[in-house]
Amino acid sequence: MAETRPPIPPLFLKRMSGLLGAEFEAFAASLEAAPVSGLRVNTLKLSPQEFAKISPVELAEPIAWCNSAYRVPPSEISAGQHPFHRAGLYYLQDPSAMSPAELLAPQPGEMVLDLAAAPGGKTTHLAALMQGRGLLVANEIKDKRVGHLAQNVERWGAGNVVVTNETPERLADHLGPIFDRVLVDAPCSGEGMFRKDMGARVDWSPEMVAGCAVRQHNILRVAARLVRPGGYLLYSTCTFAPEEDEGAIQALLDHFLEFRVVALPQLDGFGAGQPAWLEQLTGQPANPALAGATRLFPHRLTGEGHFACLLARAEASGPARGREKPTRQREKLDLRFWREFVTETLDLNLAEDRLKVAGERLYFVPDTLADFSRLRVVHSGVWLGTFKKGRFEPAHPLALFLKRGEAKNTLNLPADSPKLAAYLHGEPLESEGQPGWVVISADGWPLGWGKRVQGLVKNHYPRGWM
Repeated sequence: MAETRPPIPPLFLKRMSGLLGAEFEAFAASLEAAPVSGLRVNTLKLSPQEFAKISPVELAEPIAWCNSAYRVPPSEISAGQHPFHRAGLYYLQDPSAMSPAELLAPQPGEMVLDLAAAPGGKTTHLAALMQGRGLLVANEIKDKRVGHLAQNVERWGAGNVVVTNETPERLADHLGPIFDRVLVDAPCSGEGMFRKDMGARVDWSPEMVAGCAVRQHNILRVAARLVRPGGYLLYSTCTFAPEEDEGAIQALLDHFLEFRVVALPQLDGFGAGQPAWLEQLTGQPANPALAGATRLFPHRLTGEGHFACLLARAEASGPARGREKPTRQREKLDLRFWREFVTETLDLNLAEDRLKVAGERLYFVPDTLADFSRLRVVHSGVWLGTFKKGRFEPAHPLALFLKRGEAKNTLNLPADSPKLAAYLHGEPLESEGQPGWVVISADGWPLGWGKRVQGLVKNHYPRGWM
């Protein structure tokens, strides 16, 4: 029996018909078509060309606005369970959702904030564009979602990410305007997801749109306080509602006069922002600069619905003044057990001035840091492992941080091997060889840890990842 899909809300269709005019029929038809899927390669680990040679899934055409991504057929449910995905070689993501990170264009060495980061798609994209350098703060306010965010960040293997679990207000109060670039992928009514998320159809109402718009105005006002003079703020949603898109930007511009819209490039299939739509709905004049935003429609391109607007904050008046960054205090760390572990197990040379101990845990922290002492930090950089009595025990994120060839003692298995499947389900493996810690790899790509004792590799793959 065919699954019954809930109808698209008639009031939504009526509004979009009035806004789109002659394009409406093509737009409405696209919402009933099959959704599209995308795959973005982790360029911290390999190039798109290298991945294409080993891809476990069919790759269609490249995504025009993201040179590390491809469209993939919609039947990719199993791709998220493939060992290469577990090893952090790729991320499955709607192609349109890849546009915000590309449009924000963070640079290596900058300080960047992803304010509403879960589940981590845009965070991992930003990390790749930053080449693992500088500071990337990935914040998620909801306790239930921050764990999924942290797991995706760990799988990505970036050494410059700090995951926080805070309100935007506390971040602004404690950090202030220190970020070169801030991404606000705001919670919204989800109209752009109507063809893939049936729940969004059921939940939609004009009242929901209005409530989201109020929340977005408040989030943007706080986000503006985190952008340094001369920095950038990118606001994005997956909705078509002008109240949530151009309306949110209009409210910010009215409140913060030092911000201006930066016209985004109109790539193939991208549309301009629509100040006229805002005027049509509100009856009030709209800032013509809103046309510099961009709208992604599913009938114009390969992707779902999206909106993005880039804002620049004016430089501070008076003589140019560099940001004051907290100096890193050199801790007197007892690293002998870590050094012994590296000598025996790894071919890796991490700068020791980036090592930090928190309790019994050892972290490799970003090369640029802010003062997070009064904030809820879930992970600060890469959790390398834990100091036990007289020894060092490696953590799972360390395995995923390793590049190919950085482990001395490995158990390398084919990606389609039954033994590898058994390992990923928590089973021990028979394996003769040198005793001690072993990196389990899928076709050379590190997946996790095992410990060999008398011909048996005890399984240390985390239960929460199975």
